[in-house]
Amino acid sequence: MMFRTLAAALCVATVLSACSTPTTFVQVPPAPVTERVNIAFRSVEVRAVSLPTYAASEEIYGQGADGVLASATSARWADVPERAITLGLSRNLAELTGARVAPEPWPFDARPAATVDVRFEDLLAGANGVFRTSGQYFVSSESGRERSGLFRLDVPYDVAAGPDAIAQARARVILDLATLIARKAL
Repeated sequence: MMFRTLAAALCVATVLSACSTPTTFVQVPPAPVTERVNIAFRSVEVRAVSLPTYAASEEIYGQGADGVLASATSARWADVPERAITLGLSRNLAELTGARVAPEPWPFDARPAATVDVRFEDLLAGANGVFRTSGQYFVSSESGRERSGLFRLDVPYDVAAGPDAIAQARARVILDLATLIARKAL
């Protein structure tokens, strides 16, 4: 009996706390592509990116001055981060290169000339106004031309502007990563 009463009280508290704070969904606007990069491949598949647990969450995380990660209490990403970042990387590579680029699963009959695989170690808004990312990328091709590399990219953002500024910084850093991969590996 006591267990049921406690469980019911927890359910009511959960429902009430969920009602008290409305959730805001934050969209990531595409960063404008202003250059063109020539690559060796006519078609490129982008595999689903690999993200750290906090970056894969629908919650928007930031790092405090003490180094602890905390999420915004009422803001959530409008799309699943893995999907959104994979699509953003694919779109940016297509706009930068003019090649036929698509995320996995590859939607065309003919196989892609190259495949890009990105694994993030870090993708985080810092308390110091720097959105940073690091990790590795891998490019393979049926022709046997394979490349890999490490990346570390930083983009400034306005901490006081909140989740919208974080979204813009994330879009910019994904464009910068697409540019780096196009120049160094494709």
